[in-house]
Amino acid sequence: MKRFLLLIATVLTVLSANAQIYQASSFGIKSDGVTLNTRSIQAAIDFISSHGGGVLEISVGRYLTGSIFMKSNVELRLLEGAVLVGSTNPYDYEMVEGNYGLLLAKGQTNIAVTGKGVIDGRGADCALNFLNQVHLGFLEDTTKYDRVTKRPKLIYFRECENVTIEGLNLRNSAEWTLVTDQCENLTISGILLDSKNYWNNDGLDIVDCRHVLVKDSFIDASDDAICFKSHSAAHLCEDIEVRNCVARSSASGFKFGTVSRGSFKNIRIIGNKVFDTYRSAITIQSVDGAEVENIVVDSLEAVNTGNAIYLRTGKRWGGAKEGYLRNITLSNIRVE
Repeated sequence: MKRFLLLIATVLTVLSANAQIYQASSFGIKSDGVTLNTRSIQAAIDFISSHGGGVLEISVGRYLTGSIFMKSNVELRLLEGAVLVGSTNPYDYEMVEGNYGLLLAKGQTNIAVTGKGVIDGRGADCALNFLNQVHLGFLEDTTKYDRVTKRPKLIYFRECENVTIEGLNLRNSAEWTLVTDQCENLTISGILLDSKNYWNNDGLDIVDCRHVLVKDSFIDASDDAICFKSHSAAHLCEDIEVRNCVARSSASGFKFGTVSRGSFKNIRIIGNKVFDTYRSAITIQSVDGAEVENIVVDSLEAVNTGNAIYLRTGKRWGGAKEGYLRNITLSNIRVE
């Protein structure tokens, strides 16, 4: 783990030191909060990526946009006072692997979203507009009880390598907030995440990722706050450390699963705090065949939580193999 952290720090230092900086205004990107900037932001990212990489720097203002696709060797940097505002029109969003998102990426290398700015998904308005289109018959969804399921995530990165997300204020997603799926060499640091606009708003979802560091962040979510998932039996969550984070959740603070088709191995949750959780401070589950082993939870403090520790093995979705929990270490846990 130490070798991995040193490698990531070295890569990020080199990329930042040598990166050319491009100003958003140079590409006609408007900060008035009214102009839809999707095409101009995308053009800027595409240009920077095709010219050797660099930083797209966005300064003070409100920047309205639909789906943006990150490209290799590009850093999107939101300076303090910059707000990337998600469109509330369902038709301004595109998909990656069946997932709508505001910031999307698939198969990219050396990408970063950083700065002290804000990404605001305007989740409630966006979700209700999606629901309205379902009611009118223009969009298809497995909606039950008006809980539309296909809504834009704030960030969805799939099959990417060398990813950095740092310092941002992430607000008001219409669905899960920050999702990394089958990514490797991932660092999430110093983020402030507040996502309670709608139901099932997970905070941070790490799905089948390897070599991950999450640190010094605050997560406040209307579903699980920090969640490890395995959607594919052919992949796993492996070599992950979460350190010095604070989580509040309407479900669980830290959760393994519930989707647990692959495995969870060599994961460390060290020196974190959880408060005001309606379910568990820490939940570790294998209900879809996952091999869960070598998990360390140390120095966890939980205040006002539904219960402290929930461990479960099971078998659902007929045909799944029986999973297991093995070498699980829980130590120095303080709960009120």
